[in-house]
Amino acid sequence: MKILLKTMNHWKQIGLAGLCLLFAFAAPAADKKLTPYHEVQPGVPQGTLTKYTNFSSQIFTNTTRDWWVYVPAQYKKEKPACVMVFQDGHDYVNLKGNWRVPTVFDNLIAKGEMPVTIAILINPGHNGSYKPQNAWRVSNRSFEYDSLGDRYARFLVEEILPEVKKSYNITDDPAGRAICGASSGGICSFTVAWERPDQFRKVLSTIGSFVDLRGGHVYPYLIRKTEKKPIKVFLQDSSGDLDNPFGNWPLANQMMNSSLRYMKYDVKFDYVEGFGHNSERGGVIFPEALKWLWDGYGK
Repeated sequence: MKILLKTMNHWKQIGLAGLCLLFAFAAPAADKKLTPYHEVQPGVPQGTLTKYTNFSSQIFTNTTRDWWVYVPAQYKKEKPACVMVFQDGHDYVNLKGNWRVPTVFDNLIAKGEMPVTIAILINPGHNGSYKPQNAWRVSNRSFEYDSLGDRYARFLVEEILPEVKKSYNITDDPAGRAICGASSGGICSFTVAWERPDQFRKVLSTIGSFVDLRGGHVYPYLIRKTEKKPIKVFLQDSSGDLDNPFGNWPLANQMMNSSLRYMKYDVKFDYVEGFGHNSERGGVIFPEALKWLWDGYGK
């Protein structure tokens, strides 16, 4: 009893401010801190990044778009490389952003923690002869990304991949093809693999918009009623994500995870408290998500 009273007096002396400070120091390291994989490391070979502009699609007519191709230093034309497609490519090639695909790929490939992989990083299309300075504001983004069906998958399979194959040897093995995106790009990535598992079998979706923007809220129910498909899925979301008339993003991603697990898919779900509708958490876990996604490939 004396010990308890002494402890209570001790906390009174510290005061509320001191108590808050103590808990602040006792908290685990901030999840917003990027990893060494996001930094250029001495001795690690660096790949090349090439930008292409004004690609004109026949599937998404009257649109043009910018896109990039990253090729790792270890690529040899004699051996087909794996391939990973990214939506909203401008965000993933930003070497000061949260993703930093070229640098993360350089480091993971050098360590043998993912296979030699060519990255195709594509912006959504825009109607008209000019593009807005803010790449998030291009006109065709929601139509291309949030719509269900196989149209965007056809765009990749019939237009983008053949264009890349003109210059690089990429695998035809669907298990060697991955696709990634955030928000509307996340549901887009899932839709591609869902519609065409014969072409893409690995999905990385962060803060995915599995809500009723263009019908994507049906996926948790559709997954449960459809024969299991040979795809591997990494999902990420946080409790602070969006909640608006289109739906609740955290709840929608939890339902996706639940349905995929119910159907015994190979799925991993990173869900933490806090964080909003942004790439802060997704960027931090990006290297680990890639390791998990590619684990076992070729073995």
